[in-house]
Amino acid sequence: MSLTPTPAPTAGPPPSDERHVPRGVPITATVVVVAVIAAATIQRLYTPFLEMPALQTWSTIFVSLTIQATPFLLLGVMVSGGLAAWVPPEFIARVMPKNPKLAIGAATCAGTLLPGCECGSVPISGRLVSRGAPPAAALAFMLAAPAINPIVLLSTAVAFPGQPEVVLARFLASFATAIIVGLVWMRIGDDAALLRTLRRIQDRGDRLSTFVATTRHDFLHAGGYLILGAALAATAQTIVPPAVIDTLAGNVVVAVLVLTALAIVLSICSEADAFIVAGLPQFPMVARLAFLVVGPVVDIKLIAMQAGVFGRRFVTVFAPLSLAVSLSMALLAAWWLL
Repeated sequence: MSLTPTPAPTAGPPPSDERHVPRGVPITATVVVVAVIAAATIQRLYTPFLEMPALQTWSTIFVSLTIQATPFLLLGVMVSGGLAAWVPPEFIARVMPKNPKLAIGAATCAGTLLPGCECGSVPISGRLVSRGAPPAAALAFMLAAPAINPIVLLSTAVAFPGQPEVVLARFLASFATAIIVGLVWMRIGDDAALLRTLRRIQDRGDRLSTFVATTRHDFLHAGGYLILGAALAATAQTIVPPAVIDTLAGNVVVAVLVLTALAIVLSICSEADAFIVAGLPQFPMVARLAFLVVGPVVDIKLIAMQAGVFGRRFVTVFAPLSLAVSLSMALLAAWWLL
């Protein structure tokens, strides 16, 4: 038996009894200390700013507008989701009159009885056309459903208490807009081209999934515009100099153009827009009615959705037509009732 010599141990650092501190501990401690110091610095620097009366007024207006409008917005998108899930478009198309003019009137009334947010009215109108409904009637439904449904009229009455003439003017102007645009489209619209470019909209499976997905999408999508509109209204009341607001609101023509442009740009959901424009009392009622009538008919959000469903060539004709008719009807209703 051969013996193998044992190798001599190599020299190394002497063993230490000190505990090893993980590398992440000092890093975490440093982050915590820096965060505490930063929070204290921010609080010290910005507390006077947060206590400014103008900012407190802004936050009060913003929160009150948002809280007032949110229940109506939520109710509206839930009804829209229920409509998309449990009322088949082919049923509406089947019960429409065969006469195109009568179909436009029936579709406008159906938009009143079957309310829906504008986020849902565009794809529903696309489904109606794909199921055989006259395009003019489907477009009248698309304009009427988000503009004159009971939830929108109720929210308008709450936003303008003691002023039923505002609710009536909004209803009549929006109803007339849907009818007139439908009749004009029946004359000038290229239905063949519309059908060729129509994007087929696929349902989301079972009804409950369709309801949940539609409601969630519409609420999150429209809620962002509500917050933007409430912030703008609060800013106009607190930060913008009163002289600027008075100058814009003092000229009726300028006031109408300004609020019409805001309605197009802000793209606020129709269940909440009355609260936003009610927060701008300096503007004459005719301008605020134009905001209420034009917004649910033509805005940036709707133009994008309509282009996605019906094609870009469609919106180049339909959007200017809808804007011209809705603004004219708003001015006529204001002259008659307000």
